[in-house]
Amino acid sequence: MGFMRLAAFAALLSTTMLAAPAAQAFSGSGAYLAGRQAAISNDFEAAAGYFARALARDPGNPALMEQTALSYLAIGAIDRALPIAERIEELGLKSQIAHMIVVASLVDAGDYAAVLARDPETQGIGPLVDGLVTAWAHLGAGQVAEALSAFDAVADRGGLRSFALYHKAMALAMMGDFEGAETIFADDAAGAALMMRRGTIARAEILSQLDRNADALAILVDSFGGDFDPGLTTLADRLATGDRVPFAQVTSARDGIAEVFFSVAAALNNEAGDEYTLVYGRVAEYLRPDHIDAILLNAQLLDGLAQYDMAVETYKRIPVSSPDYHAAELGRAEALRRAGKPDTAIEVLARLAVDYPDLAMVHSSLGDLYRQQEKHVAAIAAYDRALALTEDGARSQWFLFYVRGISHERLDQWDRAEADFRAALALNPDQPQVLNYLGYSLVEKKIKLDEALDMIERAVAARPDSGYIVDSLGWVLYRLGRYDEAVGHMERAVELMPVDPVVSDHLGDVYWAVGRYREAEFQWKRALSFIKPDDTDNEANPDRIRRKLEVGLYQVLDEEGAPPLKVANGNGG
Repeated sequence: MGFMRLAAFAALLSTTMLAAPAAQAFSGSGAYLAGRQAAISNDFEAAAGYFARALARDPGNPALMEQTALSYLAIGAIDRALPIAERIEELGLKSQIAHMIVVASLVDAGDYAAVLARDPETQGIGPLVDGLVTAWAHLGAGQVAEALSAFDAVADRGGLRSFALYHKAMALAMMGDFEGAETIFADDAAGAALMMRRGTIARAEILSQLDRNADALAILVDSFGGDFDPGLTTLADRLATGDRVPFAQVTSARDGIAEVFFSVAAALNNEAGDEYTLVYGRVAEYLRPDHIDAILLNAQLLDGLAQYDMAVETYKRIPVSSPDYHAAELGRAEALRRAGKPDTAIEVLARLAVDYPDLAMVHSSLGDLYRQQEKHVAAIAAYDRALALTEDGARSQWFLFYVRGISHERLDQWDRAEADFRAALALNPDQPQVLNYLGYSLVEKKIKLDEALDMIERAVAARPDSGYIVDSLGWVLYRLGRYDEAVGHMERAVELMPVDPVVSDHLGDVYWAVGRYREAEFQWKRALSFIKPDDTDNEANPDRIRRKLEVGLYQVLDEEGAPPLKVANGNGG
């Protein structure tokens, strides 16, 4: 992970969780069982309801208290979780979830004295969070020297220095000590936390307050390249015109504590389970409802947990006035697509394309959605617009050529498709997806087979564990009549993709070509079993496979007017 090894980080975050009671304690409890099933499915809203019912029947059960509190926290209902969390603490039980909820409530009330009075040994969330929350609580209580000392104490702990210095810099900037904050940011040894997006924006604001707009702008360009989103564009424009940009990342101790929970969530993202990361993000959003990055992260986590309706509603909390509104709408469209509502997703992106006509990523995303729905004419129009808005040589340019080429190929516009694929390779010569797609297409068209083989071999070298690409290599060798060489690659492809009908069908053809007829028939039968009845776009043609099982591959090729295998093989067959 970005800041430290996950195992060490998890140890620093964690305190003892309440142990689950024996299963028999819930014998006959339908509400508990339903809650458990809902929790396993990440349906936190349903889980909260079921666990609350079970808790009403067994109010003294510690594990039920934690399960209920956790479910409420996962849906952002901290006020409903609070009485349960307070009861857990009254019983003297250790619960990371309960302690997070109580701390959030105290900060919400502005009771920093109560936060500072808590015992980290019995009421702690974890060394990192406890230490940073203590530092910010000292600031909330007006104790500046104690706060700075607390930040330094966290920095002295192994693995926590980057986080501590990031928050100390934020605290100094909040207090107007921009020189002190910039000193921390300028220290290359400070660590990766300072280089996060929020840290980079914070530093740009700090430099602007020091009348160093040129340096601030240079840092933005160095960190993000020239591919600015609307928020960065607005900031860069203000810096370029000489505006003194205010420091807005953290404006109070409450904001600082919200930033603690967000920092942890951002560090855990893609490293720990989404449901665990979500509880930190929820606390950050609770303490700072306008924390756009926390809202976006929570929505992404919910999407990843397949809670699409909650993700959609969370994305909708980003106001139209926010510079990140486009990002929220892009995320909302993706959640709608994953929820099986592609037409609604297209409506969202089409509206966004009108609102942001000059933002290439919006048109690119709309093109992707059209392409996934096999609306290739519309996809090409969207990609055309995205390419027109993309600078030559930009990182995204090769991908736009590649996906537009796919749509051209699906419309049988091969000359245009090949031109796009080759344009993508000119920009990214060793990109395995493009090499494989172009190479495989050439194989299927039975043209330029030697060049196709070279492309696919390069793709396999880059992605040796990609079943699709290994299949392509075996298939081009088959097309070249090098059947014996094709066998091993096709067998490897089936190992990598054991239930893919196309790969099994290809292996059957290769087996037939080398005289292994029974094995060929077995693979064709497997391929048939993997084809879904409602899949009309699968490359594996069930009617053709059935015909091969009836009369063999030789007869099918003859019926199709294709060259017989014995001609390519040169040895009869």
